Amino acid sequence: MPNKLPLATLIELAQNKTDEATRRLGQLQNAHTSAAGKLEMLLQYRQEYLVQLQQQMLAGLSSSHVRNFQNFISTLDGAIEQQRALTDQADTRLVHGRGDWQNNKRRLNSFDTLANRVRQQEMVRLGKKEQRDSDERTSRQFYLRAGTVAD
Repeated sequence: MPNKLPLATLIELAQNKTDEATRRLGQLQNAHTSAAGKLEMLLQYRQEYLVQLQQQMLAGLSSSHVRNFQNFISTLDGAIEQQRALTDQADTRLVHGRGDWQNNKRRLNSFDTLANRVRQQEMVRLGKKEQRDSDERTSRQFYLRAGTVAD
């Protein structure tokens, strides 16, 4: 039984690491979803302002208003690029987080497989021992009966 203790400890540690990787993966997924949502919102906002600019230009707009719109769109483009970079970073972190989770899960599965093999080997060993004990009892009973019949 002493060799089962280290294996149980390894399984517990691997389970804890897998659980932590799962939590991290969830956080990374939420961060990615949030970043992508903000990017989408900025892109929609930009599109709405462009439509609004076109409508106001058709109605007649002063050059100062056009310049203000263009400056605002330019600022918005900068914010979009920053958000796009943040979204890309979140995507990269998510990919790494998935890989980390998969590695931890694979390691846990390996330990579980090893533990199952050890349990199966122990069951086979116990089955053989029980069979030997049973054969031995049957053999003793046979010799005892044979000895009393011969008398």
